[in-house]
Amino acid sequence: MELDGSELGTKDYWETSYTREIRNYKSHGDVGEIWFDEDSQQRIVDWLLKQESIDKQTARVIDLGCGNGMFLIALGNEGFTQLTGVDYSPKAIELAKDIAKDQSLNVEYDVADLTQSEDSKLGTFNIVHDKGTYDAVSLCPDNPKEKRTNYLATVSKLLQDEHSLFIITSCNWTEDELITSFEDLFVKHCSIPTPTFKFGGKVGNVVTSVVFKKRPSQ
Repeated sequence: MELDGSELGTKDYWETSYTREIRNYKSHGDVGEIWFDEDSQQRIVDWLLKQESIDKQTARVIDLGCGNGMFLIALGNEGFTQLTGVDYSPKAIELAKDIAKDQSLNVEYDVADLTQSEDSKLGTFNIVHDKGTYDAVSLCPDNPKEKRTNYLATVSKLLQDEHSLFIITSCNWTEDELITSFEDLFVKHCSIPTPTFKFGGKVGNVVTSVVFKKRPSQ
């Protein structure tokens, strides 16, 4: 199954969007849109805070397609210290750096296209977070299947070991579809509950949040 291509899957769209958001931020301090709303972001933060195995001082966290960096800002405000954000939009990284500086938080930001081999320069992490980036890759009008495959290969290499967590939130793919698409590289660890709706007697989710781990080597 392939999604219809969209401008949301193009770099030009995001460069234009973040150019506008930089202007707004410098003008009146508006950090811009939080994709999937603040509730989706806060659910992930709250889930991470409940995990006793996660040490906020030592856990290395990377946010893939970080945009304005507000997920990392939220973690920084909760005491996480090893924070990295990457985005293929230089304008997104510019905005994220400005916000982190103004919040007096130390966050490492890099421009990186995760559908290319960028993993070696980024290192490895205990927590890899994706909120909508896999969706955006899937919406690319040009070779989306190949780009998704490359993206997932990069994610796998970013995970430090089989205990590391890949947390993904999607509004385009169901949990079952994600499990099927990821099965060669990842295994489901758990689901993070999200709001449901009922339509035509069936229950669905506006967004899906799933935690995966790296599939053990054979």
